[in-house]
Amino acid sequence: MAETTPDQEAPLLEVRDVAVHFGGVKAVDGISMKLWPGRIYGVLGPNGSGKSTLLGAMTRLTPMTRGAFVFEGQDYTKKHARTIQHMGIARTFQTVRLLEDRTVRDNILLGTDSLGRETRKEAAARVDEVMERLGIQEVERMRPDELSYGMQRRVEFARAIISRPRLLLLDEPTAGMNTSEREEISAIMRQLLEEGVTQFIVEHDVQMMVDTCDYLYAMNFGKLIAEGTPTDVVRDPAVQEAYLGKGAGKHA
Repeated sequence: MAETTPDQEAPLLEVRDVAVHFGGVKAVDGISMKLWPGRIYGVLGPNGSGKSTLLGAMTRLTPMTRGAFVFEGQDYTKKHARTIQHMGIARTFQTVRLLEDRTVRDNILLGTDSLGRETRKEAAARVDEVMERLGIQEVERMRPDELSYGMQRRVEFARAIISRPRLLLLDEPTAGMNTSEREEISAIMRQLLEEGVTQFIVEHDVQMMVDTCDYLYAMNFGKLIAEGTPTDVVRDPAVQEAYLGKGAGKHA
């Protein structure tokens, strides 16, 4: 079921027939999507279904076999990955990527690199703002290897949102967190949405996706197998068979 959108509204991001093949392995095989402003999107799928590979292609870190990406009307398919954040797209990674020899504050400060000529005072104030939002002020002088995995993910989340992106790509943002922490991150995501940040999430926590997302896609073997409202997608027989397993309907 296609997403209903206002006729006058243009998509924020268009994914056009994107494929990523590694030899004979079709990790992503002809994916097309339109992401509209002011929504939280999610992608479900079993391990190896191509979700993270798709995110890698969207930020031009993973070479594509074919396809195109258009952000705010601009085709950025051939742009270097370094330029993507300057366009207003930020992301987190499936595996935390923090500089172990830098403090939490320094790691977050790296996220301001795309903001151009921002003064040190303005950058410092912005770091304070995101640390408070994510509840990590008390660990600002610690190194990532001194933190729990869930706390490391908060730091990476902070580094991603400090640039105030218009599109935020999140690869398993609540991995390693307990239920309370996941609920806090979900609440922050809804706050960011109210501030104009459209989000695209890859996540294994089905209930978190149902509670947080406005629209879901499901992938398997590199292809889309379902899309629609979270409730409709988790009830889809193809999704339950591929990813959720028997009894998945209890999440809906």
